[in-house]
Amino acid sequence: MDATASGTPSIQYRNIVVDQSISTLVVSPFTRQQRHCFGDSIPGEFPLAANPSIVLHVLTGCNLDPQDLAKLEATCSFFRAPANFAPDHELSISELAALDMCQKRAIFKPMADDEREALKQRCGGSWKLVLRFLLAGEACGRREKSQAIAGPGHSIAVTSKGSVFSFGSNSSGQLGHGTLEEEWRPRHIRSLQGIRIIQAAAGAGRTMLISDAGRVYAFGKDSFGEAEYGGQGSKLVTTPQPVESLKDIFVVQAAIGNFFTGVLSREGRVYTFSWGNDAKLGHQTEPNDLDPHPLLGPLENIPVVQIAAGYCYLLALTCQPGGMSVYSVGCGLGGKLGHGSRTDERYPRLIEQFQTLNLQPMVVAAGAWHAAVVGQDGRVCTWGWGRYGCLGHGNEDCESVPKVIESLSNIKAVHVATGDYTTFVVSDDGDVYSFGCGESSSLGHSTGADGQGNRHTNVLNPEIVTSLKQVKERVVQVSLTNSIYWNAHTFALTESSKLYAFGAGDKGQLGVELVANQSERENPELVEVDLS
Repeated sequence: MDATASGTPSIQYRNIVVDQSISTLVVSPFTRQQRHCFGDSIPGEFPLAANPSIVLHVLTGCNLDPQDLAKLEATCSFFRAPANFAPDHELSISELAALDMCQKRAIFKPMADDEREALKQRCGGSWKLVLRFLLAGEACGRREKSQAIAGPGHSIAVTSKGSVFSFGSNSSGQLGHGTLEEEWRPRHIRSLQGIRIIQAAAGAGRTMLISDAGRVYAFGKDSFGEAEYGGQGSKLVTTPQPVESLKDIFVVQAAIGNFFTGVLSREGRVYTFSWGNDAKLGHQTEPNDLDPHPLLGPLENIPVVQIAAGYCYLLALTCQPGGMSVYSVGCGLGGKLGHGSRTDERYPRLIEQFQTLNLQPMVVAAGAWHAAVVGQDGRVCTWGWGRYGCLGHGNEDCESVPKVIESLSNIKAVHVATGDYTTFVVSDDGDVYSFGCGESSSLGHSTGADGQGNRHTNVLNPEIVTSLKQVKERVVQVSLTNSIYWNAHTFALTESSKLYAFGAGDKGQLGVELVANQSERENPELVEVDLS
């Protein structure tokens, strides 16, 4: 039965001209006459321009994407005209909405007015671009969300409220509990009471934590880089200590390589420590240099949203008005810098292949010797050393420029993680694919009826990790050991913040007990830690 037949009054709509001002648009009234709270206006008429604060409230409350705000400006003059609102009467409704959403972000709130304006200019002169920069960084680093880091022999887990648990190897005090004893179960780092941690990084014998106030806390070996396996500074730090050399830099992310450490500031600037004295990053430092040095070259004036450290190279994901892009710097052996050659790069250099592929990078991962990117459209690219099939192209060839994994064309990827010749991809429906080196059962492929199967077999093409299908929950993050000196272990974090572990566990890094003579777990085991 239609509305007319039932006696219900019908509503008539006018055709909307795309670039017509909303201030002149009205909806045809109900046929039933009644008074409204709009003064003397005709019932049903409500010019939005009469009270644009309602429009601003709706735009902010809906958390529209910056791209959607830009489309509103492009299609309707109402959204691009000055709104005459504080704090800047010249800003449009869409710009004010973007600014309001920026003010909700944890790293934006403490910024002074001059710092906010400097960030705005660095991002391209628009609050919509600042919002895109902040959102991209949150998505890459899982800031404000639970996360797990599978480090070399030890593990770090951060709850959504900012508490930190650590377990595994502790020969250098890298667990932060004030001792050198191994921990086989997740243990809360109590000395961080009152400090909210939003990001963590783990290296060989070293851990770094980033607080919501931008402070960096480090423990373990007291040098930022590991010039050689087993090398360490003059002393061991067994509890989290603030890094004084970074006290004037608001840090939002850290990445630890084998020879160096990089940190990213909230303004999108990259600083490095301890690369060595061969000037591979545009400046010369000693291995135990504790002073941060800004990364020179093109990235001085380009905002970076994420950094990723490999064994001897660094990747930087940037956010510019024209789109997202990736820069690389460091050692080029195996083609892992992505420029079509195997030469070193002293200064950051744009990887141009993504423009050729028409791919907008959204997440970047740096393995020890190979790298990977997830594009906005869900495609996955890999490049670098292809040993054991870690690139997912069905062979062990090296690729000196990013190459799309064709066998993953039927899924939309949202996350990628890389280790030592190992790669994991997470799809938008929560499925997990892995490929590369099968040592230590770290790929999660155990298909045999006896539980043994092919868990140590190298995998040349992406295969779904069927053992993770058994958890019957969407996986949102994977982390795996990124070191050539340690047997790998892997974490899978689910939507409800449940943590599953598999792979090498000889030092307790899985967070689960192993039976006698067992050194690894081939199937995902639930770690008893509450990360929600």
